[in-house]
Amino acid sequence: MTTVNHHADHPGFRGVTGLLAGLTMIPGRGAVAHLAADLTAVSATDRVIDVGCGPGMAVREAARRGARVTGVDPAPVMLQLARALTRQQAGITWAEGTAEDLRQPDSSATVLWCVATVHHWKDVNAGLAEARRVLAPGGRLLAIERRVRPGATGLASHGWTDEQALSFADQCRMAGFADAHVERHSRGRRVLCAVRAMRP
Repeated sequence: MTTVNHHADHPGFRGVTGLLAGLTMIPGRGAVAHLAADLTAVSATDRVIDVGCGPGMAVREAARRGARVTGVDPAPVMLQLARALTRQQAGITWAEGTAEDLRQPDSSATVLWCVATVHHWKDVNAGLAEARRVLAPGGRLLAIERRVRPGATGLASHGWTDEQALSFADQCRMAGFADAHVERHSRGRRVLCAVRAMRP
């Protein structure tokens, strides 16, 4: 099976370097946050978990649509930045955690999304098992990654090839998710791969 977490050895974000990285994640991310909320049809009835929330663009978009949202990230510096950018927006909580250990209650979410993070997960199978645990029956799973060329290196490789997107959909099915499928979406000059699935 094609490796979809091909940057699992990423050292993570810390200190001033992590803060600068977080700041670079803000420009241009609004369109992807809108896409995530649109694809999952987020509304005021939803409880959303954003896995690897970074500076919180998608968290704030879900909250603007009335959802209660928890942004989870393994990097304290990212959560500090997200809090600073969020101010007093209602319905948002932040938690330190990883895809493999979300530290959220069973069946507590109706939507779980991962925007440009799966390629950094340490263990995809464990992450999907955790996603299934925290999603309520009928809950929606969404993963979005930038579409990249096979053989790309450096920053250009941070995302998924078409084959990697299909492989992640297969892993979703093996983890017990239903209706797992791959879509492509264009946002400006970027093409994004999205995998959507549902917890039965």
